[in-house]
Amino acid sequence: MGWVEAVVLGVVQGLTEFLPISSSAHLRVVGEAFGWEDPGAAFTAITQIGTEAAVLLYFRHEIWRIITAWTASLFGRRKGDPDARMGWLIIVGTLPIVVLGLLFQDQIETTLRDLRIVAVALILFSFVLFWADRVGAKQRELKDLTVGHGIAYGFAQAMALIPGVSRSGGTITAGLFLGYTRSAAARYSFLLAVPAVLGAGFFQVYEVLSGDVAGAEVAWGPTILATVLAFAVGLVVIAWLLRYLDRGSYVPFVVYRIVLGALILVLVGTGVLDPVGTEITTPPIPR
Repeated sequence: MGWVEAVVLGVVQGLTEFLPISSSAHLRVVGEAFGWEDPGAAFTAITQIGTEAAVLLYFRHEIWRIITAWTASLFGRRKGDPDARMGWLIIVGTLPIVVLGLLFQDQIETTLRDLRIVAVALILFSFVLFWADRVGAKQRELKDLTVGHGIAYGFAQAMALIPGVSRSGGTITAGLFLGYTRSAAARYSFLLAVPAVLGAGFFQVYEVLSGDVAGAEVAWGPTILATVLAFAVGLVVIAWLLRYLDRGSYVPFVVYRIVLGALILVLVGTGVLDPVGTEITTPPIPR
């Protein structure tokens, strides 16, 4: 990976991570469109550390309250505190993606990065998001979150293991179906992602350092640059999206997903884009 590639992909990661349009799909498509080798799942996971650092900074006061209250609850204090409860709900909601991510790691890093799968996921889940935005009651706030809802959010987040679904799109869609407001669904999506995405990123760092990772090798210099850029751009996107959701709907994102998915299918069908690329044809390192 070169430096120019790192700049482009870092900006793309920051722009798309928090929008319901799938950052992993965009990294996969942009690389193929420019004729670059698929950056791979490891690169995606590591650069997501940058975007999650943006979440930590933007929600630093809220996250600190949650961590403090949750820690106190371990020692029998503040058990009824809403922030302590939120901490436990984030842990519960994180379990599905951790379990499924470990079970299907090889497929996530290889087979599921096929552009045909990405395009179909973009289109199909756009209709699900549109339906949720239309029928959702949009009355509940995060204080209304239950254990059952937390688990539902968790399984929705796990769907994003398929490039094209979108982690934020999956969790926001679940929140809308459960009756949460657009902004509440988005805020919980951001908070829920922190342990899962940071865990996946640092796990990929460990695997790369140990030499036990499928696909393309990670070029550390460009990858670090991409991660820093993803952080800076992602911070701006978070602020913009939360302001937008106070008055706007998810319809523009639905339209964008459909157009992008259809375009990918056309370009793959006409031979302009290679659906599997160099990453998928490289066999994973045996474990």
